[in-house]
This record gives sequence, C-alpha cells and structure tokens, in this order.
Amino acid sequence: QCVLWKDNACCTANTSMEAHEDQSYLYNFNWDHCGAMPEKCKRHFIQDTCLYECSPNLGPWIDQADNSWRKERILHVPLCREDCEQWWEDCQDAVTCKVNWHKGWNWTTG
Repeated sequence: QCVLWKDNACCTANTSMEAHEDQSYLYNFNWDHCGAMPEKCKRHFIQDTCLYECSPNLGPWIDQADNSWRKERILHVPLCREDCEQWWEDCQDAVTCKVNWHKGWNWTTG
C-alpha cells in the first residue's frame, strides 16, 4: 500500500514493511484488536499509515499536538470522494471495540 510513495518517500523501506504488519512496532497497535479485520478493509488503514509515514506532501496539514506521545498530527487532509466511498464499502461489515481510536486506550498491558 506504500508503493504510491516509492519514488519520493519520507520513510524507509523498513517503515513501509512494518506498516503492513498486523502487530507493528510503528504504533504498537494491532489491526485485529476486535477480531480479524477483513483484508479489503485493512488495506485502507495500511495505506492511511503509509500516507502519514511516507508522504512528502503533508506539510500544509501538519498541526501541532500537545500530547505526551506525539508533538504533531495530520489534520484535514483532503480525501477523494471515490476513495472515501470505497473505504466505506470495504469496511462496512468490519467491527471495532472502540468509539474513538484516538483516545481512551488502556495500554497498561502493552
């Protein structure tokens, strides 16, 4: 899913490889945290990770964050309607155990 940035990337090949792992060291997060995420759905999340980690064009959307675990975040990146609709189509039957993936995780057990 990172091939879009292979000729002009701000990430290493190792980062690209890790983005595709179910249990990646990048965020210590498992895509299958609530059961197996369908592959057709997972590819969208992997490509989103590749965009975040590899795109050299995110400057206009970098926002300062005041968190202990990150100092900046990416906000309001435009998404093509077709991509959004395909993401919904591919993930509409997938489930998660969280209302908001950005906060409220219990990391005490790793």
